[in-house]
Amino acid sequence: MHLAKVKGILSSQNGMNLYRGCVHGCIYCDSRSVCYHMDHAFEDIEVKENAIALLDAALTRKRSKCILSTGSMSDPYIPVEKDVESVRKALELAYLHGFGFTVITKSDLILRDIDLLSAINRKTKCVVQMTLTTYDEALCRKIEPNVCSTKRRFDVLLRLRDAGIPTVVWLSPVLPFINDTEENIRGIMDYCIEAGVRGVICFGMGLTLRNGNREYFYSRLEELFPGLKEKYMRTYGGSYQVVSPDNDRLMGVFHQICSENGIMHDNQRIFDYLRAFEEKKADIQLELF
Repeated sequence: MHLAKVKGILSSQNGMNLYRGCVHGCIYCDSRSVCYHMDHAFEDIEVKENAIALLDAALTRKRSKCILSTGSMSDPYIPVEKDVESVRKALELAYLHGFGFTVITKSDLILRDIDLLSAINRKTKCVVQMTLTTYDEALCRKIEPNVCSTKRRFDVLLRLRDAGIPTVVWLSPVLPFINDTEENIRGIMDYCIEAGVRGVICFGMGLTLRNGNREYFYSRLEELFPGLKEKYMRTYGGSYQVVSPDNDRLMGVFHQICSENGIMHDNQRIFDYLRAFEEKKADIQLELF
Protein backbone atom coordinates (compact mmCIF):
# COMPACT_ATOMS: atom_id res chain seq x y z
CA MET A 1 0.00 0.00 0.00
CA HIS A 2 1.13 3.54 -0.70
CA LEU A 3 -0.45 6.99 -0.44
CA ALA A 4 -1.01 9.43 -3.28
CA LYS A 5 -2.58 12.86 -3.65
CA VAL A 6 -4.85 13.41 -6.64
CA LYS A 7 -6.24 16.53 -8.31
CA GLY A 8 -9.82 15.34 -8.57
CA ILE A 9 -12.02 12.43 -7.55
CA LEU A 10 -15.32 12.58 -9.47
CA SER A 11 -15.48 11.85 -13.18
CA SER A 12 -17.84 13.66 -15.55
CA GLN A 13 -20.25 10.74 -15.06
CA ASN A 14 -20.01 11.05 -11.23
CA GLY A 15 -17.91 7.92 -10.83
CA MET A 16 -14.91 7.65 -8.52
CA ASN A 17 -12.04 5.28 -7.86
CA LEU A 18 -10.98 5.62 -4.25
CA TYR A 19 -8.16 3.10 -4.72
CA ARG A 20 -6.01 1.92 -7.63
CA GLY A 21 -5.07 -1.73 -7.75
CA CYS A 22 -6.57 -4.83 -6.20
CA VAL A 23 -5.55 -7.97 -4.31
CA HIS A 24 -8.54 -10.19 -5.11
CA GLY A 25 -6.40 -12.04 -7.64
CA CYS A 26 -9.14 -12.67 -10.24
CA ILE A 27 -7.33 -14.27 -13.17
CA TYR A 28 -9.27 -12.33 -15.83
CA CYS A 29 -9.10 -8.79 -14.41
CA ASP A 30 -9.29 -6.16 -17.18
CA SER A 31 -7.90 -3.47 -14.86
CA ARG A 32 -4.43 -4.98 -15.32
CA SER A 33 -4.49 -3.76 -18.93
CA VAL A 34 -1.64 -1.54 -20.08
CA CYS A 35 -4.09 1.05 -21.44
CA TYR A 36 -4.96 2.18 -17.90
CA HIS A 37 -1.38 3.37 -17.33
CA MET A 38 -0.94 2.06 -13.80
CA ASP A 39 2.62 3.00 -12.84
CA HIS A 40 2.92 0.65 -9.85
CA ALA A 41 2.47 -3.04 -9.14
CA PHE A 42 -1.20 -4.00 -9.38
CA GLU A 43 -1.24 -5.52 -5.88
CA ASP A 44 0.42 -2.42 -4.39
CA ILE A 45 -2.76 -0.52 -3.55
CA GLU A 46 -2.72 3.20 -4.15
CA VAL A 47 -4.75 4.99 -1.49
CA LYS A 48 -5.91 8.42 -2.58
CA GLU A 49 -5.32 10.19 0.70
CA ASN A 50 -7.18 13.40 -0.21
CA ALA A 51 -10.10 11.67 -1.93
CA ILE A 52 -12.65 12.30 0.82
CA ALA A 53 -11.80 15.99 1.15
CA LEU A 54 -12.10 16.36 -2.63
CA LEU A 55 -15.40 14.51 -2.64
CA ASP A 56 -16.83 16.69 0.12
CA ALA A 57 -15.87 19.82 -1.81
CA ALA A 58 -17.29 18.46 -5.07
CA LEU A 59 -20.63 17.49 -3.52
CA THR A 60 -20.90 20.87 -1.79
CA ARG A 61 -20.50 22.61 -5.17
CA LYS A 62 -22.90 20.42 -7.12
CA ARG A 63 -26.13 22.19 -8.08
CA SER A 64 -28.21 19.06 -8.61
CA LYS A 65 -28.27 15.68 -6.93
CA CYS A 66 -27.26 12.50 -8.75
CA ILE A 67 -26.15 8.92 -8.24
CA LEU A 68 -22.49 8.53 -7.25
CA SER A 69 -20.73 5.34 -8.27
CA THR A 70 -17.58 3.43 -7.44
CA GLY A 71 -16.03 0.07 -8.25
CA SER A 72 -15.80 0.16 -12.04
CA MET A 73 -12.00 -0.06 -12.12
CA SER A 74 -10.97 -1.47 -8.75
CA ASP A 75 -13.16 -3.25 -6.23
CA PRO A 76 -13.40 -0.69 -3.41
CA TYR A 77 -13.96 -3.32 -0.72
CA ILE A 78 -10.42 -4.65 -0.70
CA PRO A 79 -8.77 -5.53 2.66
CA VAL A 80 -7.16 -2.09 3.06
CA GLU A 81 -10.67 -0.60 3.26
CA LYS A 82 -11.07 -2.21 6.69
CA ASP A 83 -8.57 0.29 8.11
CA VAL A 84 -8.71 3.25 5.70
CA GLU A 85 -12.52 3.34 5.40
CA SER A 86 -12.57 5.53 2.29
CA VAL A 87 -15.74 3.84 1.01
CA ARG A 88 -17.52 4.27 4.33
CA LYS A 89 -16.52 7.93 4.47
CA ALA A 90 -17.75 8.43 0.90
CA LEU A 91 -21.08 6.83 1.85
CA GLU A 92 -21.33 9.15 4.86
CA LEU A 93 -20.82 12.16 2.58
CA ALA A 94 -23.39 10.90 0.10
CA TYR A 95 -25.91 10.57 2.92
CA LEU A 96 -25.15 13.97 4.43
CA HIS A 97 -25.31 15.78 1.07
CA GLY A 98 -28.38 13.86 -0.13
CA PHE A 99 -26.82 11.96 -3.06
CA GLY A 100 -27.62 8.45 -4.24
CA PHE A 101 -24.96 5.76 -4.48
CA THR A 102 -24.12 2.57 -6.34
CA VAL A 103 -21.12 0.31 -5.81
CA ILE A 104 -19.73 -2.72 -7.67
CA THR A 105 -18.02 -5.37 -5.55
CA LYS A 106 -17.35 -9.06 -4.98
CA SER A 107 -16.66 -8.65 -1.26
CA ASP A 108 -18.77 -9.39 1.80
CA LEU A 109 -17.03 -6.47 3.52
CA ILE A 110 -19.87 -4.36 2.11
CA LEU A 111 -22.09 -5.72 4.91
CA ARG A 112 -20.11 -3.59 7.36
CA ASP A 113 -21.78 -0.57 5.75
CA ILE A 114 -25.33 -1.86 5.54
CA ASP A 115 -26.44 0.87 7.97
CA LEU A 116 -25.29 3.60 5.59
CA LEU A 117 -26.51 1.80 2.47
CA SER A 118 -29.95 1.55 4.07
CA ALA A 119 -29.91 5.19 5.19
CA ILE A 120 -29.06 6.44 1.70
CA ASN A 121 -31.70 4.18 0.19
CA ARG A 122 -34.31 5.68 2.51
CA LYS A 123 -33.49 9.21 1.31
CA THR A 124 -32.87 8.48 -2.35
CA LYS A 125 -31.55 5.31 -4.01
CA CYS A 126 -28.66 3.03 -3.19
CA VAL A 127 -27.95 0.01 -5.41
CA VAL A 128 -25.37 -2.69 -4.74
CA GLN A 129 -23.94 -4.37 -7.82
CA MET A 130 -22.46 -7.80 -7.12
CA THR A 131 -20.34 -9.79 -9.58
CA LEU A 132 -21.13 -13.51 -9.86
CA THR A 133 -19.20 -15.57 -12.37
CA THR A 134 -18.93 -19.15 -11.12
CA TYR A 135 -21.53 -21.28 -9.34
CA ASP A 136 -19.05 -24.07 -8.54
CA GLU A 137 -17.29 -23.13 -5.30
CA ALA A 138 -14.03 -24.98 -6.00
CA LEU A 139 -13.75 -23.38 -9.42
CA CYS A 140 -14.54 -19.97 -7.94
CA ARG A 141 -11.62 -20.39 -5.54
CA LYS A 142 -9.35 -20.99 -8.52
CA ILE A 143 -10.31 -18.05 -10.68
CA GLU A 144 -11.17 -15.54 -7.89
CA PRO A 145 -8.83 -16.75 -5.15
CA ASN A 146 -8.58 -13.89 -2.65
CA VAL A 147 -12.19 -12.79 -2.26
CA CYS A 148 -15.27 -14.41 -0.77
CA SER A 149 -16.85 -17.23 -2.77
CA THR A 150 -19.99 -17.05 -4.87
CA LYS A 151 -22.04 -18.74 -2.14
CA ARG A 152 -20.98 -16.07 0.33
CA ARG A 153 -21.85 -13.34 -2.18
CA PHE A 154 -25.27 -14.92 -2.51
CA ASP A 155 -25.61 -14.66 1.29
CA VAL A 156 -24.75 -10.97 0.98
CA LEU A 157 -27.44 -10.51 -1.67
CA LEU A 158 -29.98 -12.11 0.67
CA ARG A 159 -28.99 -9.74 3.50
CA LEU A 160 -29.35 -6.77 1.16
CA ARG A 161 -32.72 -8.04 -0.06
CA ASP A 162 -33.97 -8.34 3.51
CA ALA A 163 -32.75 -4.80 4.21
CA GLY A 164 -34.71 -3.47 1.22
CA ILE A 165 -31.57 -2.45 -0.70
CA PRO A 166 -31.92 -3.06 -4.46
CA THR A 167 -29.28 -5.19 -6.15
CA VAL A 168 -27.98 -5.84 -9.65
CA VAL A 169 -25.74 -8.76 -10.62
CA TRP A 170 -22.93 -8.74 -13.17
CA LEU A 171 -22.79 -12.14 -14.87
CA SER A 172 -19.37 -11.45 -16.24
CA PRO A 173 -16.99 -12.69 -17.39
CA VAL A 174 -17.81 -16.21 -18.53
CA LEU A 175 -14.57 -17.97 -19.45
CA PRO A 176 -14.67 -20.26 -22.50
CA PHE A 177 -13.94 -23.92 -21.72
CA ILE A 178 -14.02 -23.14 -17.97
CA ASN A 179 -17.41 -21.88 -16.77
CA ASP A 180 -19.36 -21.52 -20.03
CA THR A 181 -21.86 -24.25 -19.14
CA GLU A 182 -25.61 -24.29 -18.79
CA GLU A 183 -25.20 -25.68 -15.28
CA ASN A 184 -23.15 -22.64 -14.31
CA ILE A 185 -25.59 -20.14 -15.82
CA ARG A 186 -28.61 -21.80 -14.24
CA GLY A 187 -26.90 -22.02 -10.85
CA ILE A 188 -26.08 -18.32 -10.83
CA MET A 189 -29.54 -17.39 -12.07
CA ASP A 190 -31.13 -19.49 -9.30
CA TYR A 191 -29.21 -17.34 -6.82
CA CYS A 192 -30.40 -14.17 -8.58
CA ILE A 193 -34.03 -15.28 -8.51
CA GLU A 194 -33.97 -16.17 -4.81
CA ALA A 195 -32.17 -12.94 -3.91
CA GLY A 196 -34.73 -10.86 -5.81
CA VAL A 197 -32.18 -8.95 -7.88
CA ARG A 198 -33.55 -6.13 -10.05
CA GLY A 199 -31.40 -6.90 -13.06
CA VAL A 200 -28.53 -8.98 -14.42
CA ILE A 201 -25.92 -7.37 -16.65
CA CYS A 202 -24.42 -9.75 -19.20
CA PHE A 203 -22.46 -8.75 -22.30
CA GLY A 204 -22.27 -12.28 -23.64
CA MET A 205 -20.60 -15.54 -22.79
CA GLY A 206 -16.95 -14.62 -22.99
CA LEU A 207 -14.40 -12.05 -21.91
CA THR A 208 -12.12 -9.37 -23.31
CA LEU A 209 -8.33 -9.53 -23.31
CA ARG A 210 -6.10 -6.50 -23.77
CA ASN A 211 -2.35 -6.10 -23.56
CA GLY A 212 -1.40 -6.61 -19.94
CA ASN A 213 -4.38 -8.60 -18.73
CA ARG A 214 -4.00 -11.10 -21.60
CA GLU A 215 -0.49 -12.04 -20.50
CA TYR A 216 -1.55 -12.39 -16.87
CA PHE A 217 -4.62 -14.44 -17.80
CA TYR A 218 -2.61 -16.82 -19.98
CA SER A 219 0.02 -17.29 -17.29
CA ARG A 220 -2.66 -18.21 -14.76
CA LEU A 221 -4.33 -20.58 -17.23
CA GLU A 222 -1.02 -22.37 -17.67
CA GLU A 223 -0.70 -22.79 -13.91
CA LEU A 224 -4.30 -23.68 -13.04
CA PHE A 225 -5.56 -25.51 -16.14
CA PRO A 226 -2.63 -27.30 -17.83
CA GLY A 227 -3.02 -27.35 -21.60
CA LEU A 228 -5.81 -24.77 -21.72
CA LYS A 229 -3.53 -21.85 -22.59
CA GLU A 230 -2.57 -23.59 -25.83
CA LYS A 231 -6.25 -24.21 -26.64
CA TYR A 232 -7.01 -20.52 -26.10
CA MET A 233 -4.11 -19.46 -28.29
CA ARG A 234 -5.19 -21.83 -31.07
CA THR A 235 -8.81 -20.68 -30.84
CA TYR A 236 -8.47 -16.96 -30.19
CA GLY A 237 -4.85 -15.93 -30.75
CA GLY A 238 -4.45 -12.31 -29.74
CA SER A 239 -8.13 -11.41 -30.16
CA TYR A 240 -9.69 -8.76 -27.96
CA GLN A 241 -13.10 -10.45 -27.95
CA VAL A 242 -12.96 -14.01 -26.62
CA VAL A 243 -16.40 -15.53 -27.16
CA SER A 244 -17.58 -18.95 -26.02
CA PRO A 245 -18.42 -21.39 -28.84
CA ASP A 246 -21.71 -21.94 -26.98
CA ASN A 247 -22.51 -18.22 -26.68
CA ASP A 248 -25.78 -18.14 -28.64
CA ARG A 249 -27.39 -21.07 -26.84
CA LEU A 250 -26.30 -19.94 -23.38
CA MET A 251 -27.48 -16.39 -23.98
CA GLY A 252 -30.84 -17.82 -25.00
CA VAL A 253 -31.00 -19.71 -21.70
CA PHE A 254 -30.02 -16.56 -19.81
CA HIS A 255 -32.63 -14.31 -21.46
CA GLN A 256 -35.37 -16.90 -21.06
CA ILE A 257 -34.74 -17.28 -17.32
CA CYS A 258 -34.73 -13.51 -16.84
CA SER A 259 -37.95 -13.06 -18.83
CA GLU A 260 -39.74 -15.81 -16.91
CA ASN A 261 -38.76 -14.32 -13.54
CA GLY A 262 -39.24 -10.59 -14.14
CA ILE A 263 -35.53 -9.75 -14.02
CA MET A 264 -34.25 -6.87 -16.14
CA HIS A 265 -31.78 -8.17 -18.71
CA ASP A 266 -31.48 -5.34 -21.21
CA ASN A 267 -28.12 -3.78 -20.32
CA GLN A 268 -29.08 -0.25 -21.37
CA ARG A 269 -32.27 -0.38 -19.34
CA ILE A 270 -30.29 -1.48 -16.28
CA PHE A 271 -27.70 1.28 -16.74
CA ASP A 272 -30.51 3.85 -17.08
CA TYR A 273 -31.95 2.54 -13.81
CA LEU A 274 -28.57 2.77 -12.08
CA ARG A 275 -28.08 6.38 -13.19
CA ALA A 276 -31.58 7.63 -12.36
CA PHE A 277 -31.66 9.74 -9.20
CA GLU A 278 -34.73 9.35 -7.00
CA GLU A 279 -35.65 11.52 -4.05
CA LYS A 280 -37.87 9.92 -1.44
CA LYS A 281 -39.96 11.61 1.20
CA ALA A 282 -39.38 9.66 4.38
CA ASP A 283 -41.79 10.06 7.28
CA ILE A 284 -38.97 9.64 9.76
CA GLN A 285 -35.46 10.99 9.19
CA LEU A 286 -32.82 8.47 10.23
CA GLU A 287 -30.37 10.19 12.53
CA LEU A 288 -26.96 8.61 12.09
CA PHE A 289 -24.75 11.53 12.88
